[in-house]
Amino acid sequence: MLGLGPWELLIVLAVVLLIFGGKRLPELARGLGKSVTNFKAGLSEEEQNEETTAQQEQESTTKEKTG
Repeated sequence: MLGLGPWELLIVLAVVLLIFGGKRLPELARGLGKSVTNFKAGLSEEEQNEETTAQQEQESTTKEKTG
């Protein structure tokens, strides 16, 4: 995991706590969680759109061959 040990992670956490403060950390974590959720939903929608497009292309080529 990027070669970060427990001490490095504690230092990073301490710096983030100093920069943003204890009151803003829950807001930041909540916003990050929502962002990840929206990103995953967007990926899921993209996969569904690709599948639908592939099915439509397959149907149109089948109709052209038989039609």
